Amino acid sequence: MKGLTTKKKIPSRLTEALLEMADDMHRVGIMNDSKYHKITVRHLGDKILSTAEPISGEEIRTLRERENLSQAAFARYLNLTVGYVSQLERGTKQPKGPALALLNVIRRKGLKGIL
Repeated sequence: MKGLTTKKKIPSRLTEALLEMADDMHRVGIMNDSKYHKITVRHLGDKILSTAEPISGEEIRTLRERENLSQAAFARYLNLTVGYVSQLERGTKQPKGPALALLNVIRRKGLKGIL
């Protein structure tokens, strides 16, 4: 049985050009935020991950405490287990994927950014 492999889709030149044009139009104010944010992850590919900066356990604890939440309440907002939040805060695990993205939103905008 052959192993499953995933192909990384390379954006076409047309997609690259359209994304660049959308960035420019948004930057100068020709395209409003709502239209700009309708560009899908499928089109952005790996570019979306560049906004998810690593975050330390101490910083995660600070974010949670800033929002006056217990680990259980914080875990519920992030759709994580309490044990995983505890591991993140102790630094035994590093957040990845959606958890890292949500933590970065909370870092920038507070808990209201994900509600």
